[in-house]
Amino acid sequence: MTQEKPHQNLAIIGHVDHGKSTLVGRLMFETGSVPEHVIEQHREEAEEKGKGGFEFAYVMDNLAEERERGLTIDIAHQEFETDEYDFTIVDTPGHRDFVKNMITGASQADHAVLVVAADDGVAPQTQEHVFLARTLGIDELVVAVNKMDVVEYEETRFREVVAEVKDLLDQVRFATEDASFIPISAFEGDNVAELSDQMPWYDGRALLETLNDLPVPEPPTDAPLRLPIQDVYTISGIGTVPVGRIETGQMRAGDEVSFQPSDVGGEVKTIEMHHEEIDLAEPGDNVGFNVRGVGKDDIRRGDVCGPADDPPTVAETFQAQIVVMQHPSVITAGYTPVFHAHTAQVACTVESLDQKIDPSSGEVQEEDPDFIQAGDAAVVTVRPQKPLSIEPSEEIPELGSFAIRDMGQTVAAGRVLNVSEK
Repeated sequence: MTQEKPHQNLAIIGHVDHGKSTLVGRLMFETGSVPEHVIEQHREEAEEKGKGGFEFAYVMDNLAEERERGLTIDIAHQEFETDEYDFTIVDTPGHRDFVKNMITGASQADHAVLVVAADDGVAPQTQEHVFLARTLGIDELVVAVNKMDVVEYEETRFREVVAEVKDLLDQVRFATEDASFIPISAFEGDNVAELSDQMPWYDGRALLETLNDLPVPEPPTDAPLRLPIQDVYTISGIGTVPVGRIETGQMRAGDEVSFQPSDVGGEVKTIEMHHEEIDLAEPGDNVGFNVRGVGKDDIRRGDVCGPADDPPTVAETFQAQIVVMQHPSVITAGYTPVFHAHTAQVACTVESLDQKIDPSSGEVQEEDPDFIQAGDAAVVTVRPQKPLSIEPSEEIPELGSFAIRDMGQTVAAGRVLNVSEK
């Protein structure tokens, strides 16, 4: 990867089996990120396992378990380069059990490619993912209508799917006039790197060209430092080393920092990235760092590191807008599921249901509803059961979104509107 080009995180979202992994494998192959012989190896392996046609997907799904099941489980980070950008793909699994990964994945993305299979059209998870992408602040959507080879490259079918997707985008108030719709076959390679003669009726651009033209994201460097802690290690010769990804702001050696909600702090002595010491770390950097006077037992995963003079916010309560995706019954005041926000997982009680909102228009339907259920959007007041560092999404969107999990599944997702501090 060269340093000169700007960097983009790209989420690939859409229903299971609509060809996301195959598309990613194809993009990497077409941009020279995966050599031909590797694809050949994958092809042989796929055929041996009776999964011929999965070779591009194998580029992504390199976990043995995923190959056996033919599904994408973890978020695989893969990189490819176009003329304009270095892209990191956040491959977001389409399977229901993996919606939480999808949420932590989508929240890191600047833009998204929505993959919709031409033969299936809009499926239930297509809706869920689009809604989530919208809730979590992705603005630009590129819609790839995949598997055109399966529908004999028919223009009428493409138009039907585009109409379905436009309806869906209108419902969640995505600006459809800004979205690009591209008919592709990830498996055959049509319209991915260059225009295909199979679809002479299509007069737009190929997918890679469209990605080249995405707007450059503004890195959130002028926001205060926010670095959620993923792990804390003890390294001989250095001492305690917290590790995490900088979401906003910058960290320099010599900075005075504070960890919340553990409420300890000190001076940053050293910062390391990719086993090299660096002086300055910026948004998107995964770093390990050492802070004078902070021991291994003082801080934990889920803490957020920020400047000592502008420390991360710790919520006594917070108000949030949530979308209920699935729940077997109804949600009422007093409900206490687990909230997953950045690297923290904290049980939180829904203290009050303040408003029920029309998920498609955002208009208030009802004040102080008695309950909400699957498909509803609402404004709620939430009380964490133990200290939680979280920020209003208007101020620091990177720390303002969360997933709500219960009974082994993601029941809702949301963003923080305002925080009452401890």
